[in-house]
Amino acid sequence: MCENKKHLKQQGLLMKLTSIALSIFAFTASMSALAEDLIIHADAALDVKTGKLIKPVTLVVDDNKISEIKRGHSKVSGDYKVIELPGHTLLPGLFDMHVHLTSDSQVHGYKRLQRTSQRAAITGVRNAKRTLEAGFTSVRNLGAVGYSDIALKQAIYDGDVPGPRIFASGPSLGVTGGHCDNNLLTHEHAVTAKGVADGPWAVRAKVRENIKFGADVIKYCATGGVLSKGTKVGAQQYTQEEMDAIVSEAHLRGLTVAAHAHGTEGIKSAIKAGVDSVEHVSFLDDEAIMLAKKHGTYFSMDIYNTEYILGEGEKAGILEESLNKERVVGARQRASFGKAVKAGVKMVFGSDAGVYPHGDNGKQFSRMVKFGMTELQALQAATITPATLLKQDQKLGSLEVGKYADFIAVKGNPLENISVMEQVSFVVKDGEIEVDKR
Repeated sequence: MCENKKHLKQQGLLMKLTSIALSIFAFTASMSALAEDLIIHADAALDVKTGKLIKPVTLVVDDNKISEIKRGHSKVSGDYKVIELPGHTLLPGLFDMHVHLTSDSQVHGYKRLQRTSQRAAITGVRNAKRTLEAGFTSVRNLGAVGYSDIALKQAIYDGDVPGPRIFASGPSLGVTGGHCDNNLLTHEHAVTAKGVADGPWAVRAKVRENIKFGADVIKYCATGGVLSKGTKVGAQQYTQEEMDAIVSEAHLRGLTVAAHAHGTEGIKSAIKAGVDSVEHVSFLDDEAIMLAKKHGTYFSMDIYNTEYILGEGEKAGILEESLNKERVVGARQRASFGKAVKAGVKMVFGSDAGVYPHGDNGKQFSRMVKFGMTELQALQAATITPATLLKQDQKLGSLEVGKYADFIAVKGNPLENISVMEQVSFVVKDGEIEVDKR
């Protein structure tokens, strides 16, 4: 009887081990099936570091990395899926360094009071897909309710939903009653936004809390903003001491910091605090430019969305107060953009998508060229420069052997016509074909 029981236990253990082994094999096989080995033939590939085109080009992908880039349409031995892209130029996967994936461009002002963080996360699923389809394989999500951007990031990473690689901030830090607070209700129905913290030690605690719950980057509001009720767009909010504490705490933990700042003094204080990037940068002066160059600070300036705010914003619920602020800020910001470019400040592509519809991100390229950049500078601002800012330039940001297979294809030559960036035909992220509109 004992021997029989022992034999049955051994059989049961063997069956469990076999089952585990089969599961591991099936999982491994399914993962291998996702990342195909590819050969891409295209008219050209852009080296974003030098601005040179490789014409024509063969790009080879093994697993999820670029293994070869060759001039000409050469054959490669092995079991590869061959993709022909005549008339197309290959570029690295794009970065948008200022998005709000969980925000809806049709839901502004008091309409936002009807949206829960759970509903925001579901909205993010739709917007992540649209963003990826537009060629943006990596984004920096700067501000989201209820850590919904971090949940979305994890869902994309796990393969549950399609979307770009997300560097997420969680809730934006802000002062009581400031741009990153919720100021739509009276004291009788007081609501305080999750990221509100006042004082040096309180802001340190908030940075630690965001990191605890999965933030990759810290975002805080240094000045008032256009779309917040009751704030002066140019007025500084956090003090220098508070900004110093935020940046110090984030850098201590190895995270980069982005500061929302429209006003001149807020921009300068943020740069002095050591932020990695300043967002919006509307009221810029010569001293702020000098400080940015001295400290190596990046500017992220959303110069397309003013058109949507003033054209469609009222229907989307944007308050008249905010529309009036945008009428003042939009033109000034575009002038500041041109000054910063001319002075040689480091610039990254940041669109503020979520204020306007996700998927239209690429429309900002033509405005960047119109207001001061060359076509190459605009493309660098969405590729190698943001990868460097995020300390990802060894993996992403350019078409180079050994880097992740994140790349896109557009019809024509973007160095001659930047508007082709608005219609992306082909997208590969991490070795997987995500979009094929040939």
